[in-house]
Amino acid sequence: MSYNVSDPIADMLTRIRNAVMVRHPSVIVPSSRLNLSITRILRDEGFVGDYEVLREKPQRAIKIGLKYGERKSPVIYGLKRVSRPGLRVYVKRGDIPKVYGGLGIAIVSTSKGLMTGKEAWQKKLGGELLCYVW
Repeated sequence: MSYNVSDPIADMLTRIRNAVMVRHPSVIVPSSRLNLSITRILRDEGFVGDYEVLREKPQRAIKIGLKYGERKSPVIYGLKRVSRPGLRVYVKRGDIPKVYGGLGIAIVSTSKGLMTGKEAWQKKLGGELLCYVW
């Protein structure tokens, strides 16, 4: 599973989006500290189930358990990459958006690490707006 991707976050979000669309129970994404932090936030916010880091050669990967509600409806309805390598998007504390009226989350990369937009707002931090999940 060795490959080069110019935007690993968009790759991870696309893999999750595709797996949810075909109702897979889990999805495997390449492991990195950034992907692990995003996965941890998604789990803590209830969008995905548990995850495990697979330490296989040649590259480590993260196996993410996907969650579904009643009648196999997915918990994740949408994922949107905001800041990308060609166009970085930075926000101040007051400009952090509410996603779907508070039903979704914004993931922000701050000087204190990755966190949800709500956490960043409470800690009075701004940063790079990575993605929306709802």
